Amino acid sequence: MHINKELFASIVKNTPLISIDLIIYNSDEEVLLGYRNNLPARNTWFVPGGRIRKDEKFEEAFNRITLEELGTKISIEKAEFKGVYEHHYPGENFAGLAGFGTHYIVLAFALKMNQSAMNMPNSQHREYRWLKPDEILFADDVHQNVKNYFNGYTLFS
Repeated sequence: MHINKELFASIVKNTPLISIDLIIYNSDEEVLLGYRNNLPARNTWFVPGGRIRKDEKFEEAFNRITLEELGTKISIEKAEFKGVYEHHYPGENFAGLAGFGTHYIVLAFALKMNQSAMNMPNSQHREYRWLKPDEILFADDVHQNVKNYFNGYTLFS
């Protein structure tokens, strides 16, 4: 379902969004991060992910998000649920409009992937890198919401 920019701005202004974040590990136990092109969290390192669309079944959303963010469709059965997180971006929204931020309820999933199986797109992230979890925690340019995946913070797990 496609939503025009004005309607989506109203939704972002007035309600939380539900999304899936993907904590992708390689065989060296490093985590995939992308340097964000878009608001919110532009110009920070972030894990791949995306929002769940209205009337989209959860498994379908997971398949779509993995395909869009990693270049390959992955079954949710291959992922491990890590918990529910809350992401707040005060004053930041996709359209760069003044007066409101973005609020996400995030379902985080971890999975291991072979790097050669990925065909990384550049619509959301302009470059990618792999970091160990302890490197993520101390990197100044990794967004705090990503660090929360590795410092024990969660709403529910």
